[in-house]
Amino acid sequence: MPAEIPSVPAAGRTGGGLPARMAQLPADPRAFAVMCKLPQVTALFWVLKIVAVTLGETAGDLFGITLGVGYAATGLIFLGYFLVVLALQLRAPRFRPALFWAVVLGTSMVGTEVSDLLDRGPGHGAAADGIGYGWGALLLSALLGLVFLAWWRTGQSRDVEAISSRTGEMLYWAAILVSNTLGTASGDWLSDDTGLGFRNAFLIIAAVLLALVAAHYLTGISTTLLFWAAFVLTRPLGAAGGDALIKPVGQGGLGWGSLWGSAALLAVLLVLVACQGRLVRRVPLPPLPFPVDRRTGRPQAPNGAVVPRPAGDPVYADAV
Repeated sequence: MPAEIPSVPAAGRTGGGLPARMAQLPADPRAFAVMCKLPQVTALFWVLKIVAVTLGETAGDLFGITLGVGYAATGLIFLGYFLVVLALQLRAPRFRPALFWAVVLGTSMVGTEVSDLLDRGPGHGAAADGIGYGWGALLLSALLGLVFLAWWRTGQSRDVEAISSRTGEMLYWAAILVSNTLGTASGDWLSDDTGLGFRNAFLIIAAVLLALVAAHYLTGISTTLLFWAAFVLTRPLGAAGGDALIKPVGQGGLGWGSLWGSAALLAVLLVLVACQGRLVRRVPLPPLPFPVDRRTGRPQAPNGAVVPRPAGDPVYADAV
């Protein structure tokens, strides 16, 4: 049986009198479960993700260019928004679709600004002002690798649908932020530095995503690896979609502009989030096993509301 480790502070209570965070980690975590904080990876998940990152792209143009807020001020506004919704998400006792996708949107907006600053420099000018798209993509790839190394070293679950520890969720959001930033840099590199252009880059990314879908169903390649590869690539796909929506007709776009394009994407996102919320209310996400270190079996601080696991639960019965 895992040894008891130092207690962690409580963080409020949820309905029904159950603690949102345990005041002390249990010696036997098999007797408890944790309310799920993150969504299942379904087709709706990917549609929502693409819409959210596309809105992040057009929102940057809306604030920075159309409304004349400026690059630096836009970056600070987006960063403030991201930190607020992330803090609310980390404190939530269970999965809240609107809150979850608000954070994903924030990672897209912040990731776009960070990538542009890194690759183009503070003036949004030539690549000589920054480190360039290629080096930016390499640097961000290395940073994402460090996040995954920390993920492995801290003994977190590799399954993104089974994250129930506080550390695991924080690493999850770090990986999403870096992935969306990397997606921006890699998409810019593919369309600009290689000379492929906007349309050809879009077709290549779409083809790679289809190959990942095929690999998921037809091969034994790690689903975790395929998930994060798809997560990175849906960011430049969304950027391409955003450009197609807001660019003038003469440049191959639909000519909606950043204001109306962002408004349309926001409306679609709100409808889809409402649909997901309704699905979750009808079929709630099942609680997850209490988090333990994957290597040592020691209990970890949970990220959501803790509930007792019935003795008749098959998972508990198998573990006893």
